Amino acid sequence: MPETPLSAEQEAEAAYERFVWKNLPRNFVGHYLHGMMGMTGFRLFNAPTFLPAYLHLLSGSDFVVGLGQSLQQVGAVISPVLAATQIEHRKRVLPVAVLLGTLMRLQILGIAVAGFILHGYPLLVAVLVFLFLLGLFSGPQQVAFQLLLAKVIPIARRGRLQALRNVTGGAIAAGLAWFAGHYLIQNNVFGNGYGVTFLLAFVLTSLGLTALRLLMREPEPPTVRARGRVIDRMREFPELFRQDRDFSFFIIAQTLAMAARVAAPFYILFAGHSIALSGQNLGLVSLAFLGADTVTNLGWGLAGDHFGFRATFIASLIVWAAATVLLFMAPILAGPALPVTVLIYIAFFGLGAAQSGYMMSSQTMVLEFGDRDDMAMRLALTATTQGLMATLGPLVGGVIAAALGYLVLFGVSVAFLALALVVLVGFVEEPRRRRGVA
Repeated sequence: MPETPLSAEQEAEAAYERFVWKNLPRNFVGHYLHGMMGMTGFRLFNAPTFLPAYLHLLSGSDFVVGLGQSLQQVGAVISPVLAATQIEHRKRVLPVAVLLGTLMRLQILGIAVAGFILHGYPLLVAVLVFLFLLGLFSGPQQVAFQLLLAKVIPIARRGRLQALRNVTGGAIAAGLAWFAGHYLIQNNVFGNGYGVTFLLAFVLTSLGLTALRLLMREPEPPTVRARGRVIDRMREFPELFRQDRDFSFFIIAQTLAMAARVAAPFYILFAGHSIALSGQNLGLVSLAFLGADTVTNLGWGLAGDHFGFRATFIASLIVWAAATVLLFMAPILAGPALPVTVLIYIAFFGLGAAQSGYMMSSQTMVLEFGDRDDMAMRLALTATTQGLMATLGPLVGGVIAAALGYLVLFGVSVAFLALALVVLVGFVEEPRRRRGVA
């Protein structure tokens, strides 16, 4: 029997898929280099060691440490939705993504330069302003780059891509973290070791963005959503949740996990009660945290490709809770065989492994729900909810730490992780199973 001719819509979809697979090697390399260098710089900057310690050095206040981390996230509360409405109707997203990525990197440069030309209160204010602007651009940038990833990397290849780039990027970041702490900060290079460290992060992130811009070939999808007003798209949010029960509970689980980051900026400050926060110790703790990327990311990625990212999401939350408990219990459990310093390094390694697993799992899993045309808005929803919790978390954490102490703060974090686990295990089905993707 003669084959039934494809409709125009089917032919367009087939052409789109052919483009994706034809250009997969080039796009895979582009995203790999972007992740290896770009995300390496962001890891160096955002690790819960250097930036909190820098803010504490400038202010002497736990509350200001939490305030700085909150300001970094506050811009990401609304901006993802605004970005989605400006992106979802476009057939080409790369130019917008490059612009947003550039604006993000300029804020890191601003923090680095401010350390050399300002001092005292003006320096602290400048750092807080740049952190706010960094968050403002990071929300839409996350939407744009995740949408690009979904367009050019098939589902079955996403885990290994992220694993490979995080393994190599994690190795570089871990080595640089040790170098930055041991040499740049310990010796206060050029009069501001922290500024030199952040300048290094800016250079790395810029090289990664340049590599992606030069290598990536972006397909034009057969269909895109019609351009709409922000308020109209926001009115459609309830329908997105009603259409997919699993997506709704996924958002809840992700939000609870983000709430657990209430303690993240204070990991290093708590550790400082047991070990001196010298540049050398900061470097070693950062090496443990970022080195976890190198050791665990390949496992997270391959496991996610094989079993689905719901399973790795669950595993990462368990590791996160266990590492948090170990960190707090380190002074109590320490002995001749396991000094407190070793236990703290192990705890930070666990926290780093958990963060890498959580980020890979949550950011990849969200791409597997629903229709392609609604993907930008789903990404915006997840970024907005994460941004809201990431904004409130450190600020509330600073208040809890100052008023009630670290025991209560860490207990609240573990409780949120336990609730996220209950939601994931009990109410979220693996989306890949519903799509029939092997």
